[in-house]
Amino acid sequence: MSNTHIPIKGRGAQSAATPQRFGLAERATDGDWRDAMEALDGPPIKLRTTVTEERPKTILSFNQSPDIAFDRSVNAYRGCEHGCVYCFARPTHAYHDLSPGLDFETKLFAKPDAARLLRETLSRPKYRPRPIAMGTNTDPYQPIEDRYRITREMLEVLRDARHPVTITTKSDRVLRDIDILADMAGMNLVAVAISVTSLDPRLSGKLEPRAAAPAKRLAALGELATAGVPTHCSIAPVIPAITDEFMEEIIQHAARQGVSSVGWIPLRLPHEVSPLFREWLGVHFPERAGKVMSIVRSIRSGKDNDPQFFSRLRPIGVWAELFRARFRIACRRAGIEKMRFELEVGHFRRPGAEGQLRLF
Repeated sequence: MSNTHIPIKGRGAQSAATPQRFGLAERATDGDWRDAMEALDGPPIKLRTTVTEERPKTILSFNQSPDIAFDRSVNAYRGCEHGCVYCFARPTHAYHDLSPGLDFETKLFAKPDAARLLRETLSRPKYRPRPIAMGTNTDPYQPIEDRYRITREMLEVLRDARHPVTITTKSDRVLRDIDILADMAGMNLVAVAISVTSLDPRLSGKLEPRAAAPAKRLAALGELATAGVPTHCSIAPVIPAITDEFMEEIIQHAARQGVSSVGWIPLRLPHEVSPLFREWLGVHFPERAGKVMSIVRSIRSGKDNDPQFFSRLRPIGVWAELFRARFRIACRRAGIEKMRFELEVGHFRRPGAEGQLRLF
């Protein structure tokens, strides 16, 4: 008998199916073969994380999306060991002929030259500074940052060049760079957002198995705020009938930590994320799966996902309005609101390509 419905411990995705959008060869585990092997050799070998170093020629990515607040971003890594099952970046692993499922969280890519490439980009005469978004695709403070320190190296480049940056993470590892962040905050060059999905560590262990526990993320927000770093608590994603119950309490906790701003983002299920999330529901919450997806589809025009600009971040319908009303009331009671941080671009000092700041 196959054990396909037994959770894979320590991982968010429950399979490694390859996407069919690009005509890749389909991979599937033969349940009968796996059962036979377990009978002979015991349980399957635990999944291990591997890291491949890549050497891109550029490091900044530019976009023209009209519904997001930044036009450029930087990512030190591809894939993310946090393993958040709902991560909208999972489909990008398909570009490497890899699975957006388990491959995304076990087969990672690091960019050791990122700081050098960033310095070279900022040194170009035609470059004009605007805030760089860090952590928009994969988390800059996922566990392999302990080894590579690429995020810290890039922050050192940005601090020296006095270039503004925003950071989004689910990890309290951000506190290891609080010295740099405090320096940059003193020049209005940085804002940090930490995503808090629930307040239940057991649920978090299923949703985002290798991310920091919710209590650690809230504590990190408090330490950053105490250090003078502009902070934002992102309740993201809000998953109907799974995590939405925590919305009000997260806002209260964030306010008590001195957080400057709070916001919420509804669940998005683009491309291969939808079947991965449905599979996850079937493993962890089979009794609730139908209700969850019914609400998701009701706020996404009857589909699992709405990819259109603006509406992808602004759901519709009765459930969406209920979430908005709850959010507004909770913010009013906590004395906190969503705000847009206006970072300074006028302090920018163009670095030399080799790391020396130019005098003129």
